[in-house]
Amino acid sequence: MHRHAIENLDQADALLFGRVTYEMMEAAFRPPARTVARHDWMEPFARTIDAAKKYVVSSTLDRVDWNAELVRGDLGTAVQQLKREPGKGLFMGGVKLPLALAELGLIDEYEFVVQPRLAGHGPTLFAGLSKHVDLRLVSRLEFGSGAVAMRYEPRR
Repeated sequence: MHRHAIENLDQADALLFGRVTYEMMEAAFRPPARTVARHDWMEPFARTIDAAKKYVVSSTLDRVDWNAELVRGDLGTAVQQLKREPGKGLFMGGVKLPLALAELGLIDEYEFVVQPRLAGHGPTLFAGLSKHVDLRLVSRLEFGSGAVAMRYEPRR
């Protein structure tokens, strides 16, 4: 899973996070202020995400660092501008930010990783989406853990 995540990050010029995801990733992967012990197999991912350029969408943070800059103003306009910049594109994670960008039609590709565990709690991805987004499966990858990563593109 972490090798796959590194491959995903390598396919993007920058990461786009909301405040909560940014703070969670920073606490887990920014050296040396690590809040939890990591296994050796997590270190390549930690180095990759640490080095990545990050954009943070937040109306409550005054500043960010960790190779990051704040995205302010109209979300749609700001993300369209980032998407117009030359390069490989953006990789996004989170819960609230993907919902907002799906509403605006600004997501070019979705990847869902289904884990073989029923949790019964936690945030619901795309809860409250105002319209259906029809998707077309473009790839599927099974991991030894039983997790499955499925990549989709919106049908236009």
